Amino acid sequence: MFNHDLLAYLEGYLTEERKQRFLEVLQYRTKFLTVAIEDVFQMHNTSAIVRSCDAFGIQEVHVVEDRFGKRLDKNIAVGAEQWVDVHRYRSVSDCMTRLREKGYQIVATVPQGDAIPLPDFYPIAKTAVFFGTEKEGLSAEVMQNADGFLKIPMVGFSESLNVSVSAAIIIQALAQKVRNSDVHWQLSDSELLEKRLHWTKKSIKNVEGILRRYLNN
Repeated sequence: MFNHDLLAYLEGYLTEERKQRFLEVLQYRTKFLTVAIEDVFQMHNTSAIVRSCDAFGIQEVHVVEDRFGKRLDKNIAVGAEQWVDVHRYRSVSDCMTRLREKGYQIVATVPQGDAIPLPDFYPIAKTAVFFGTEKEGLSAEVMQNADGFLKIPMVGFSESLNVSVSAAIIIQALAQKVRNSDVHWQLSDSELLEKRLHWTKKSIKNVEGILRRYLNN
């Protein structure tokens, strides 16, 4: 059961502006749409994608770190990682299995070819959008098991975009479509409370000492 007294106690350490900011941001947060990043090599690209997720209201990011190890640069994420829930996996198979267990359809992004153009794609079911490594794109495992394919239509000489640029364009467009739709995209009441508590703890210096004081009282 959620501890409302603890939340009220800890929020007493925040300014009213900070508390209001949390409420404002949370009303736009969603888990209906999520993002998965498979083996992106350039550390700054992974971090930039996480930052885009925060900017456009995506609460969860799934990062497959099979070949290249940890791919988050906190200096480039500029604090976004503390507001977005980042789930890490050692294999793309584990990642896809977990997402399917949560009820997500898997949508693979591709630079061109036989795929749905972004303007024509509407996420009417819970959707996990997969982005792949810079040169090779997504693995054969993702491509063979995806439920659909998505591309950004382009009319210039360039046939592809940097992965973090592609992700920002797609995340913004799909997040806006979801918020304008009739699907239930918002966080649940319990998720909102848990996130308020989580963010509040992250905002307080020496929070462990304050928690001990609360428990002792």
